[in-house]
Amino acid sequence: MQWCREPHNLGCMVYGAMVTFTRQPQLIGALVHVIAFASRKGGAGKTTLTSHLAVQAAAAGCRPVAILDTDPQGGLAGWWNVRANAEPAWLDTSKGLKATIAGAARSGVQTLMIDTPPSLSDTIAEVLALADLVVIPVRPSPNDLRAVGGTVELAVRAGKPMVFVINQATARARITAEAAIALSQHGTVAPVMIHSRVDYATSMTDGRTAGELDGSAKSASEIASLWLYLQSRLAQGIRHAA
Repeated sequence: MQWCREPHNLGCMVYGAMVTFTRQPQLIGALVHVIAFASRKGGAGKTTLTSHLAVQAAAAGCRPVAILDTDPQGGLAGWWNVRANAEPAWLDTSKGLKATIAGAARSGVQTLMIDTPPSLSDTIAEVLALADLVVIPVRPSPNDLRAVGGTVELAVRAGKPMVFVINQATARARITAEAAIALSQHGTVAPVMIHSRVDYATSMTDGRTAGELDGSAKSASEIASLWLYLQSRLAQGIRHAA
């Protein structure tokens, strides 16, 4: 079974240079691929990344795509409730997280993205134990960098691969480059940064994404490039597990 449809080349600016990603099709069987978005620091952008990447995964053909929200604040749920498009699908966790994921696999869900709370360590640990990949969004600020250790510790305990995503970055700012260097000492840093752009927040108000507002926007290109990179990380994990 082919997970996603045929890819296309996609380029974006990374640290001042143009990088092109090409995703090769992966024959990986009927599996649900679980991506957890985690950060012990509030305001890191987990909900925005979860929603945007879920929509992008569907657009890339990695469907059916589903999302679930384990954060009591319900930011992702609020976004989905005002969304007109039925995809990504919403999963109810009333029967427990493990049972929900198993049910999603049985129903044919290919990609599942989970938003987590910033402060509930037990909830985060439960999600990470069931994830295939942990995405840790980090804003390039001293406070965010100081707080990243707690999230890294949870991912390491779970034994799951993790990727830092620099989020809400300012282009050509010195602190952005310094943040990438600092994070690289703890793990892999995604080569695609998500910059601070108004359309990310604007699109969320009515259940859309920046790419759905304007497919030619820089925001759309960033998210598409980031998804291709995360796909490659998932594929690496599948090959290593085989």
